[in-house]
Amino acid sequence: MGARDFDLNTEDRLILEEAERFAREKLHPLSQRMDDEEWWPEDLFQMLGRHGQLGLTIPTQYGGQGMGLFQAGLVGQAYSKWNHAVALSVGAHDNLCANNIYRNGNEEQRKKYLPGLNSGELVGALGLTEPGAGSDALGSMATTAVRDGDTYILNGSKMFITNGPIADVVLVYAKTNPEAGAHGISAFIVESGFPGYEVAQKLTKMGYRGSQTGEIVFDNCVVPAENLLGEENRGVAVTMSGLDIERVYLATGAVGIAERCLELSVDYANNRVQFGRPIADFQMIQAKLADMYTSLEAMRTFTYRALMAAQDLEIGGGGRGEIHKLAAAVVLFGGDQLSKIAADGLQIFGGSGYMWESEINRLYRSTKLYEIGAGTQEVRRIIVSEELNNEWRRANT
Repeated sequence: MGARDFDLNTEDRLILEEAERFAREKLHPLSQRMDDEEWWPEDLFQMLGRHGQLGLTIPTQYGGQGMGLFQAGLVGQAYSKWNHAVALSVGAHDNLCANNIYRNGNEEQRKKYLPGLNSGELVGALGLTEPGAGSDALGSMATTAVRDGDTYILNGSKMFITNGPIADVVLVYAKTNPEAGAHGISAFIVESGFPGYEVAQKLTKMGYRGSQTGEIVFDNCVVPAENLLGEENRGVAVTMSGLDIERVYLATGAVGIAERCLELSVDYANNRVQFGRPIADFQMIQAKLADMYTSLEAMRTFTYRALMAAQDLEIGGGGRGEIHKLAAAVVLFGGDQLSKIAADGLQIFGGSGYMWESEINRLYRSTKLYEIGAGTQEVRRIIVSEELNNEWRRANT
């Protein structure tokens, strides 16, 4: 891959630049109202679809753009820089729902759901986390699916679901063989119009406020048997490969937000005058800017490496080995560094940054998600250390 390990080739740079232009012009003007009012523009997904911004990793035969994960990650980076709430919702729609259906679905399921998801006529989501099952999402899962003729009957609830209040199609995990624990889980494509499906509540968040988050309840929800995604009791394979891709993709968002934090901070430091001089002249401010830049560049290089490693992750792969370790490590590092970058940026802004309506405040409030979502920092550290120990055992037995 040569220089691509450290920088972008011409094609990828053009993709990033075009995504930045689109996000800056179309999405950034929405960000303040989305945060203030927890508002989601009703036609936003359709607008994105018209501009070819959805289905990035889906082949063109299903209405997608036919990009690789690396290129899709660059788009996610650009979106996160200019409107991270949109980036999160698009990531859940495109990466967690549509891409999972493409990778794990049969041809009938692909033809039925992917064109609508890629056009934005349908909004997608992923339903894994539950009120009592967060870090132990598989072992503590309580949602069940019981076969009843040519249908499954789902009962349970899913919590903290990105796009939950607005989703038309949700990829839902449920236990079809509770006695088998994590090995008795199946994945289902569930439509919001199915009987027994209900959005129980829309949740109010500290950050990412424009991205809609909610709780979904299944009360004897009737799901056609043909909506089983993959094989019965093999949902863990869908989960783990999807989770590794989710973590790598999430790291691109950390890069985008960090870029914006640094831009805002450099601009403010050069325009804010105290003691007769721009505060950018003071060494303590210079030190913060230097640290922010250094952390950002390390994040960017690590993230691009992880994206390339996950690019050709085989169907059913993930959840083990080098890619599992790398995916956990890249978002672990990105989460830690982003939190410090945003904190340093807010400190540079001082009292102005502490005000709710400032952009640096909006970014700062949202960075905590990177230490919690897609597995907490503690879980990520466990994954990395377990894989390191497993490597040692394999090499020494």
